Amino acid sequence: MKSLQALVAALALALPAAQADAAHILVVLSDSDHLDLKDGRVFPTGFYLNELMQPVKLFLDAGHQVTFATPTGMAPTVDRGSLDPMYFGGDNDALETHRELLDALALTRPAQSPVLSLARVEQMGYAQFDAVYVPGGHAPMQDLLRAPALGRLLGDFHRRGKTTALVCHGPIALLSTLPDEPGFIAGLEQGRAPAAPAGWIYAGYKLTVISNQEEELAKGALQGGEMKFYPQTALEAAGARHVSNTTPWTANVVADRELITGQNPASAVAVARAVLERLD
Repeated sequence: MKSLQALVAALALALPAAQADAAHILVVLSDSDHLDLKDGRVFPTGFYLNELMQPVKLFLDAGHQVTFATPTGMAPTVDRGSLDPMYFGGDNDALETHRELLDALALTRPAQSPVLSLARVEQMGYAQFDAVYVPGGHAPMQDLLRAPALGRLLGDFHRRGKTTALVCHGPIALLSTLPDEPGFIAGLEQGRAPAAPAGWIYAGYKLTVISNQEEELAKGALQGGEMKFYPQTALEAAGARHVSNTTPWTANVVADRELITGQNPASAVAVARAVLERLD
């Protein structure tokens, strides 16, 4: 029964939205299956299952149309560490339900994945999308922060005030809109504190992202490696106003103008619900 339900939900991607008021949501994922660390090590990663599939299931269950994209159109990779019931409130059945939906959608299968490239999305036109959602996992730290096509998409959504939602490491993608993104990121990677750039479209926005405190608590997962920089540090240096939870790993959602951000895996469902409220 679960497999049948997952397949029915998957068909919603290929069919026109049935409801007259249904929205079209673009989900942008990283192409990367790894993160380059400071000491030259490579950390295998991808997207977090719950951060992608809990919102996607809520979007589909609400009758909305969902399209998936990555920078180059490659099938994304799930972070194996996220295939754990703890990200689903300890509910193994919930984990399996979302794994089955991911399988039915064929997102991670290179030969079958429906994922589009951001260049193709640009050709289609941003106007057909009502909201964009970017899940986390460490992978966005590898490529989404330096994807010019994503910067153009986010810039268009910003100008039009269209719902832009990101969770955990996903908000690092906002740096793709920086006027001098390469120079700014190079400074961070070299351990310098770059000056806040003039003209960043999200300067002064309140937002959240996985906190430096949470990164420190979780750095054991990197097996002795170290990230080149933390996303909270980067976004604050760019001019954002970071709002953190008071207890690590508890849900935290911050909304400011068109932007909705969630701090960590526990925030994914609340971010999705905030998106749905905006689309009602």
